[in-house]
Amino acid sequence: MEKGFTECLKCRNGVLLPLSDYGRDGAPIQYKAWVCNNPECGFNIRIDNGEISVGRDISTSVK
Repeated sequence: MEKGFTECLKCRNGVLLPLSDYGRDGAPIQYKAWVCNNPECGFNIRIDNGEISVGRDISTSVK
C-alpha cells in the first residue's frame, strides 16, 4: 500500500479513513472516528466523551 491511510486489519481490502467532528462548544475534534472505506466491512472506531467504541453500527444522522 502507498504511504497514506492505514489498511483495515479486519477486512484487509479497505483503508481506515479519519473523520472529524465538532464538540458541544463548537471546538473542532480531529480524528474523532476512523471508518473502513470498504462498504462490506463496516469496521469503525469512535471516541465519545473519552471512551473508545469499536464496531458500532453505522447509520445516517438526521442532522
